[in-house]
Amino acid sequence: MRKTLSALFIATAMLPSVVSADTIFGVYAGGQYWRTDANGSFATSRNLRESDFDSEQQTSAYVAIEHPIPLIPNLKIRQNQLEVSGSTTLAREFNFANASWAAGSAVRTMVDLSHTDFTLYYELLDNDLVSLDLGATAKRIDGQLAVSDASQTARLATDGWVPTLYAHGRVGIPATDVTIYALANAISIGDSSIRDIEAGIEYRLLENIALDVNLQIGYRDITIELDNLDGIYSDMSFKGPYLGLEIHF
Repeated sequence: MRKTLSALFIATAMLPSVVSADTIFGVYAGGQYWRTDANGSFATSRNLRESDFDSEQQTSAYVAIEHPIPLIPNLKIRQNQLEVSGSTTLAREFNFANASWAAGSAVRTMVDLSHTDFTLYYELLDNDLVSLDLGATAKRIDGQLAVSDASQTARLATDGWVPTLYAHGRVGIPATDVTIYALANAISIGDSSIRDIEAGIEYRLLENIALDVNLQIGYRDITIELDNLDGIYSDMSFKGPYLGLEIHF
């Protein structure tokens, strides 16, 4: 993975005539309100247990700083809430975090895989019609899993890092205030993988020399498969529509 990221940045740095950036210092700030349907399983071993999860409302917020120096990457920091709860009746015995439940037990489950993305990226294209950013992201997963019933509760926390590749593209529709965009963070390392993909439509509510305001409507799909990240194993999927707002100044 380290070789892949190094190759990406070296290849980009060797093409300064292609890389473009804000002609002045720019800041992007935005947030999303996201309705997720979740499904999947987790455990403290590869013997995963599924649960029926409730639909939840999630939030995401970010800030990105762009500058006119081509060889220095831009920076984006994004906080992602990702917390769901559910219930299940165990088909067989389940051991989790030094606790155990017999087959037939009804348990409540909680999955919190909230994380922060730290992204370094370059603008390969940046004009009114097409823009393309490429880079790399370090996802810091500060999460917790819990299983409980009326008599006991077991919890397991994680504070780990997962690197991903980053891509963000926009295509403007000529003679309109509408832009189509897509964003992806994805990687697969051994038996662990993360795929975070979103796509949507952006409408420019306000555009002037001092401030741009964009309304976003889209769909986001996150799959997190962890293989022994601080003792956590998971195969979780979160997906659903979102409404967002972005400000550029």
